[in-house]
Amino acid sequence: MMTRAWKAVVGFIVLTSLSGCATPLHQAAENGDVEMVRLYLDRGMDVNMMAMGFSDSYMPIHLAAKKGQVQVGQLLLERGANVNARTDAGKTPLILAAAYGHLEMVQFLLNRGANASLVTSPGYTALRFAELFGRSTVVQLLRQAESKSVGLAQATSAPPQMAAVPPTPATPAIPASDVDRVPVTKSPPKKNAYAIIIGIEQYREQLPKANFAAHDASVVGDYVTKVLGYPEENVVVRLNEKATKTDLEKYFEGWLPNNVEKDSSVFVYFSGHGSPHVKTGDAYLVPYDGDPTFVDKTGFSLKRLYAALDKLPAKDVTVVLDSCFSGAGGRSVLAEGARPMGLSMETQSLTAGRITVLSASSGDQISNTFKEQGHGLLTYFFLKGLQGDGDGNKDGSIEMVELLDYVKPNVQRIARKQYNNEQTPQLLASPDTLKRGGGRLLERTRP
Repeated sequence: MMTRAWKAVVGFIVLTSLSGCATPLHQAAENGDVEMVRLYLDRGMDVNMMAMGFSDSYMPIHLAAKKGQVQVGQLLLERGANVNARTDAGKTPLILAAAYGHLEMVQFLLNRGANASLVTSPGYTALRFAELFGRSTVVQLLRQAESKSVGLAQATSAPPQMAAVPPTPATPAIPASDVDRVPVTKSPPKKNAYAIIIGIEQYREQLPKANFAAHDASVVGDYVTKVLGYPEENVVVRLNEKATKTDLEKYFEGWLPNNVEKDSSVFVYFSGHGSPHVKTGDAYLVPYDGDPTFVDKTGFSLKRLYAALDKLPAKDVTVVLDSCFSGAGGRSVLAEGARPMGLSMETQSLTAGRITVLSASSGDQISNTFKEQGHGLLTYFFLKGLQGDGDGNKDGSIEMVELLDYVKPNVQRIARKQYNNEQTPQLLASPDTLKRGGGRLLERTRP
C-alpha cells in the first residue's frame, strides 16, 4: 500500500504534467489536510501557484478560505502565501471566506492583515458578499472591523486644520439587485457540461465602458455552477483584461475541443461590446484588446465563434449574447467615421443544428443596461427567469423558448419606458433543435 509520503511524491511528479491545472497542493488545501499540505510545500511546491482549471483561477490560500480550513490557512501564510492574493476576478481569501460564511476563517484572516476594503472586478467587498448570501454573523464581524478601520483612519489622518481629501473609489459602486442573490434551487449535476463566460466592461483601447458587463459575467458564473449544475472545474470565467483576443481563441478553439465529449452540454455567455465590419456586414465580439477600426484583425467574429462551436461533439450548445452589433451605441462600438448599420443576426453563419442563441437585440438595435439593477437589461431578466419567473408552464424545467417568452416583453417594456428605444431579444435556433430539447437550461430536482 502506498504511504502518504509516497503519495505526496507521486503527486509532485504528476504536477509537472498538469500545466497549471488543479494540483495536489490545491486539493489538499481544499480538503483541510494539513499534513499533506506540509509535505507538498516541503518538496518544493509553490505556495502561490495559480490553478487555471477552476471557474476562477485560485491559489491554495483561496481554496482553504473558501472551505474554512483555518489550520491550512495558517500553514500557508507561514510559508509565504499572500493574505490579500487576488484571483482573476479579484476575489481575495477574505471575500471567499465571507461569501461562504466561515466566521472563524474571516476572523483569522482579519487578524493576519486581510484588507476588507478590496473589491472584486464587479465592485463587491467581502461585506457586500456576506450581505448578499445572508451570512449574518460574518456581516456583523466585518462591520465591526470596518468601523475600527474607519476610526483608525480618522485618528491617523491629516491635522485638524487640513481637511483630508476622501479617496476616490477604484471601482464605482454597483446597485444591489435581487438577481445577485443566487437561488437555492439547483438543477441536477451535469458532470459532462462546460461553460465559457466572458464579461468585458473596460477596454484597453479607451473604448466606451460597457457598464456592468464584468458584474454580469461574474453573477452568471455563479448561476451556472450553483443553479444550472455545471461542475466548477468545467467553467471558465474571464473578465476585462483576462479576456483578450488570445484568450477567446485559447478557450473557444483550444480548451473546449480538448474537453467536450459526445453528449456534452456547452454554455457560452458574452457581455460586452460588439462591432460590425462595415464592409462585410459581419458581426464581431470585441475583446479587451479589440479595436473597432481594425475589427477584422482584433475582433472575434460570430461566424468564427459558431464555426468553433459547430465542430464540437456536444449534444447541445447554448449561447447568450448581452451585446449588440449595430454600432449605434449601447453595447456596440464602431470604427471612427463609419455609420451605424443594421445586421441580420440570422445570417451570421448559425448553421449548426445543435446551437441555440439568445441575443440581446435585433441587428439594427442597441442593447441597454438596467442601471437600477446594475446589470445589462437582457442579463437581468435572463437571471430573473432562472430564478423561476421563466418557468412559464411551472413544470420545474426552463426551456429557452419559455425563457424568451418571459425575457422579451420585459426587456421591451423597460427599454421603451426608461430609454425610449426598442430592444427586442432574439432567439436563433432551428425548430428541430428546440423540439429535441436544445436550449434547456434548468431541470430542477423535485422533492
